[in-house]
Amino acid sequence: MQVIGVVDLLSGRAVHARAGQREHYQPVSEVGGSSIESGCATAVAREYVERLGLTDLYVADLDAILGRPAQEALVGELVAFDVPLWLDAGATTLGSARRGLGLGARRVVIGLETLTSFDSLREICDGVGGGRVAFSLDLRMGEPMVSGVAILAGESPQDLVARAVEAGADAVIVIDLARVGTGQGIDWALITRLRRAAPDVTLLVGGGVRSLDDLLRLSDAGCDGALVATALHEGRLTADDVEAAQRHRNRR
Repeated sequence: MQVIGVVDLLSGRAVHARAGQREHYQPVSEVGGSSIESGCATAVAREYVERLGLTDLYVADLDAILGRPAQEALVGELVAFDVPLWLDAGATTLGSARRGLGLGARRVVIGLETLTSFDSLREICDGVGGGRVAFSLDLRMGEPMVSGVAILAGESPQDLVARAVEAGADAVIVIDLARVGTGQGIDWALITRLRRAAPDVTLLVGGGVRSLDDLLRLSDAGCDGALVATALHEGRLTADDVEAAQRHRNRR
C-alpha cells in the first residue's frame, strides 16, 4: 500500500482540509508532532518526504479548482522535492492538462467536480497518455459531485469510474470530501464495488484513512494507494507505519 502525502493549497498556504468546507480550512502548523511555519507548503512536503519517508505527493491547488489564479510558482517549489507529484489544479482541457504536466507533475488529476465532459477526459488521455492521467471520483456523502459534466439518472459511482476507464484513464482516485479530515473512516462497501467495477486500474482512496489498520485493510481490498493528510499531521501514521504499509503492499 502506497501512502501519498496530500498538500492542499489555498491562498498560497498549505491548509488542513476538513469535510470539504473550504471556507473554513485553516493553515497546517504541525506534521507528526513537529511544528512548522504556519501554512508553509514546502515545510509540509519536507516533513512528508524527509522524515516520514513518503515517495509521492498529491497537490490540490484549491484556488485553481475554484476558478481563481493557479498557484504555479508554489507547485514548482513542491516539484523540486523530486518525488512523483500528482497535481489536481482543476484541469478540464488538453491544454490545461499539458500545462500541469509542464510544471513537472508526474500525473495530472482530472476531477469529477470540475470535469466538463467525458469526451474532454478522452481528449486529455489521448493527448498526454492515459498513464499520466488520474480520474478523481469526487463524492460528497457518497453522492457524485458534478458541475459541467452530464450524468445519467441513476448513474452510480461505479458507472462513472467505468466511463473514466473507457475514456483512457488508468488510475482512479476515490475521495469523499465529507469524510476528509473528520475521522469518519472509509466507505468499505463502496471501495469493494469500485474495485470490482474496475479491476485493472490503479485505485487510490482519499478521505477517511485513520491508521495503519485502515491502510492494511485497503491493501487487502485490492487498493494500490491512499491519499493521506490529517493522520500524518496528527501523528496517527508514523514513518514506521508508512514502511509497514509498503511492505504489506509488496507481499500482495
